[in-house]
Amino acid sequence: MKILHLLYESKGDYFGIGGVGMRAYEIYSRLKNRHDITLVCKKYPGAEDKEIAGLRHIFVGTESKSLTKCLLSYARDAAYFVRQYGNDFDLVVEEFSPAIPLLLPRFFKTKPVILQVQGFTGNLYFKKYNSAYALFLFLSERVRPHLYSNFIFITRDTARKLSISNKEHLEIIPNGISHELLDTPLCDGIYLLYFGRIDIYGKGLDVLLDAYAEFVRSNPDIKLVIAGNGRDRKKFEETIRRMPDQARKNIEMPGWISDDEKADVISKAISAVFPSRHEVQSIAVLEAMACGKPVIVSDIQEFAYVTEIGSGISFRTGDSSALAEAMKKILRSNDRQAMGQKGRDWVRNFTWDKIADQYEKFLKSVAE
Repeated sequence: MKILHLLYESKGDYFGIGGVGMRAYEIYSRLKNRHDITLVCKKYPGAEDKEIAGLRHIFVGTESKSLTKCLLSYARDAAYFVRQYGNDFDLVVEEFSPAIPLLLPRFFKTKPVILQVQGFTGNLYFKKYNSAYALFLFLSERVRPHLYSNFIFITRDTARKLSISNKEHLEIIPNGISHELLDTPLCDGIYLLYFGRIDIYGKGLDVLLDAYAEFVRSNPDIKLVIAGNGRDRKKFEETIRRMPDQARKNIEMPGWISDDEKADVISKAISAVFPSRHEVQSIAVLEAMACGKPVIVSDIQEFAYVTEIGSGISFRTGDSSALAEAMKKILRSNDRQAMGQKGRDWVRNFTWDKIADQYEKFLKSVAE
């Protein structure tokens, strides 16, 4: 098949890359030798059309350090690209983002379009953005998906929240993990770890810093490692610099960790901490579990499986004192290894090899 994928984030992106982009690279790295794959991504400062990770990349839009300008120009030029060249492909996969006003079904009728929806934000937009922009995102998220007929959802709960049903093709294809992580040697660890996108509000990183400032007063030998990147990084680093000395000196930010480094960084953690206010199916949580680590998560519905399978503990979302207590609890627990093993056993069913096979099968069924 010739696959055109509209992917608004990419490796090397000036604004960072999250689960949306990493999922695409993991899946297509396993399909690129069997299919002709083209990724159309938003242009960022320094972006050039080329092959990245063995995949053809075409960057469209306006080069700018303004994310809003990049996204809006990407929507315009990605739509134009599809109009001009879409019929050269067997199908189009569009990554859904409420901030990118693409309306492909209105002008692209000859080839199937699959909308891949990775999450649902809902009312949280109004807590993160000004009211006008939040309303735009809220309505876009609610209305635009209903213009499409073919869907990939990461979780069934997201499809339910958007009231998507009875469409031509709808498939639930979850996120996954590299099977190599399942072979990571088990060890007790020496620090607490967060890894993922540096998104202060969405990922609850403000809560994490407040909780650690409280935790470190009674546990001064336990460091906090925050690995990742994102558009909030500079603001986040400024917040850390204003923290009390004891906490500030104990926080390390190594940046984005590569696939080669990931197993080693996770294996040295006592526990991985994910205080998100909003999530879908976090790849980072799955990867921590694959490495046999117990996890601490906020008590949002999307993380409910963690406590259900006994692979970690939860705390009240947004409550830094509750998170500090959860950190102390996991540090004192004699069940860390057992929790880690339960998580590892559960996540064995979510390898990227299996996910890629399911994804390929669905795309073929839509193309046919």
